[in-house]
Amino acid sequence: MSINIADLAVGTEIGSRTLEITRADLVRYAGASGDFNPIHWNDRFAREVELPGVIAHGMFTMGAAVQLVTDWIGDPSAVVSYGTRFTRPVPVADVDGAPGAVVDVSGVVGAVDADAGTARIDLTVTLDGQKVLVKAQAVVRLT
Repeated sequence: MSINIADLAVGTEIGSRTLEITRADLVRYAGASGDFNPIHWNDRFAREVELPGVIAHGMFTMGAAVQLVTDWIGDPSAVVSYGTRFTRPVPVADVDGAPGAVVDVSGVVGAVDADAGTARIDLTVTLDGQKVLVKAQAVVRLT
């Protein structure tokens, strides 16, 4: 899909999606990232350090959220920068056959720089209506 910068305006919605996160997702991410911190797999340990239970890796949540942008732009290499602040954990319950957490992601154009050929996409990432990431912003280069 080719997106024309002239067709974008601040406030243009790029879409939304629901992320259904399971404990198996956390295991796969731990293996890929090398992050085997027990807060991501051991309920007892997570509760001992005053968490609500096992939580998703912050970078897993961040990476899963930006997928909305890469799907919209059609080329992951078009993302020239991406950053966020982590504001609250994403607890992932141990539920057989169902997601342990459901995160909602939506995106809008936050800024357009026609001279640079870029747009900033602002993501809203929530769990149960509360933001888990803030200032989640990706800058994309448009061709």
